[in-house]
Amino acid sequence: MPARPRASRNAASADPVARLRAAQRMPRRPAILTSTVGSYPLPDWLVAAPSSQAVIDATRVVFDTQRQAGIDLPTDGELYRFSPSHPETNGMIEYFVAPMAGTRTALGRSEVEAFRARSSMGFRVRPAAVVDGPLGEGSLDLAGDCARAAAVAGGPFKFTLTSPYMLARTLLDRHYGDFASLLLAVADVLADQVRGLPAACIQVDEANIPGNPSDAPLAGEAINRVLDAVDRGTERAVHFCFGNYGGQVIQKGTWAALVDFLNGLHCDHLVLELAHRPAADLAALKRIDRRIALGIGVVDIKVNHVETPEEIARRIDAAARVVGAERIRFVHPDCGFWMLKRSVADRKIAALAPGRDLFLGSR
Repeated sequence: MPARPRASRNAASADPVARLRAAQRMPRRPAILTSTVGSYPLPDWLVAAPSSQAVIDATRVVFDTQRQAGIDLPTDGELYRFSPSHPETNGMIEYFVAPMAGTRTALGRSEVEAFRARSSMGFRVRPAAVVDGPLGEGSLDLAGDCARAAAVAGGPFKFTLTSPYMLARTLLDRHYGDFASLLLAVADVLADQVRGLPAACIQVDEANIPGNPSDAPLAGEAINRVLDAVDRGTERAVHFCFGNYGGQVIQKGTWAALVDFLNGLHCDHLVLELAHRPAADLAALKRIDRRIALGIGVVDIKVNHVETPEEIARRIDAAARVVGAERIRFVHPDCGFWMLKRSVADRKIAALAPGRDLFLGSR
């Protein structure tokens, strides 16, 4: 009697996404890994002649630039969100909410005025969308986006998405009637999207809660819904920063006010802005639960100054002296690079791994 074929192997070979997922393994050495946070400056040639093939080619360039610089866990530069209609943004908000079922992006004057009257987001004067009905996936397809990046990644990589809290704050609600219901509905849509993604690490990005710590319990519940849906064995990260627009800090606050919130997250590591922060912020990180590893921002993306490897090594050392070197699992820039010139971003990226190596070699 012939042997019965192994169903799992057949299923994996028949499913291209499963094959890509099987190839994703988090690097374990060296003791401190280098990574980037998300966005990368758009290549001029992509903006000049956009096409599906050009986006794939640009994604290859972004991955190769980071790998050649020694980055252990690169990102796709968030080019999966590229839109030729809005090349000046990195799609952090509209890319996610506009395709959802239940949203509408054609806005009337009264809707803009209603959003402006109640919004605490001073840097936005228009809602990203109006919610007229129950939220659903619509045409949002993060699995397809992630698979396209995985096919050209050349190894393990990080895939990023915006947090439900940040997205919900940009919406004008005409359906749910209260912010908590709206927020958790957004979280449920994103949770369905992150299942089965072919990436070594899934990172949720949040740049609003540092300035609104009173919302932390509700934001934490929503973010955890997304994190809990990530496949077992896939690294779960949450990135927090204080915002960036043209080198300007958007949110006020401190890490000390958020420690309880951070400790409640169901993540494996945090990705924190620290290079552009006061040195006193490091002290708060000593209170982070030891089950959560730390990612330390050691490259300032709000300035054009290019750090030397020696500067980066000193920043890692300063953090290690406060929190302990064993707590630091990643070093990375404070945030994404999309507002910098490529010539500046590339040199900042190139200094990261040599700086890490200097620190490790000194111990």
